[in-house]
Amino acid sequence: MAKVNVGVLASGRGSNFEALARALSRDVFDAGIRLVVSNVPDAPVLKRAEALEIPCVVINHHEHKTRQSFELALINELEHHDIGLVCLAGFMRILSPTFVDHFRDRVMNVHPSLLPAFAGLHGEAVHTAVIEAGVKVTGCTVHFVTAEVDAGPIIVQRTLPVREEDTPASLALRVLVEEHQAYPEAVRLFAQGLLKVEGRRVRITGTL
Repeated sequence: MAKVNVGVLASGRGSNFEALARALSRDVFDAGIRLVVSNVPDAPVLKRAEALEIPCVVINHHEHKTRQSFELALINELEHHDIGLVCLAGFMRILSPTFVDHFRDRVMNVHPSLLPAFAGLHGEAVHTAVIEAGVKVTGCTVHFVTAEVDAGPIIVQRTLPVREEDTPASLALRVLVEEHQAYPEAVRLFAQGLLKVEGRRVRITGTL
């Protein structure tokens, strides 16, 4: 099976990017991060990428008059690097059908809740909502991206209990640990050709 080149789109710290990069670098599976693209010129993720000697590019959305122009620039850069899978890692831009359709079933995102619960929220707002709702179990979800926010077919979920003493900050840290496990797992499944999208569901056709 041909090696899968992964492109990461990120806007912030890049902790999920780094966890994914480190997991794939010591992995036996045929996937590796080829490129990091950020829409924020001073995003910390760029320094993380440089430290890991992974090429990075800035495509500032403020320099584009339309979302279509910005997304076409993204597509061109990703295609130039022969990207087979796009992973969103704290990418704070909603992608339009133009981008999603171009990479159909080849764009993943990780969300810090058990989707479809608490969809549409991000950051500590998710964990605040989880605690306020009084749910007993939370976690994270890796899913394929569609034009509808946080509604794409689910690939991997990991769970953990919500503790009585949890704050949004403490819960965020514990969920992040699960994200760092779930994202590499989903990418490995993709790289091995074990994922089959059937409508809103993802069927795993084998084992790693």
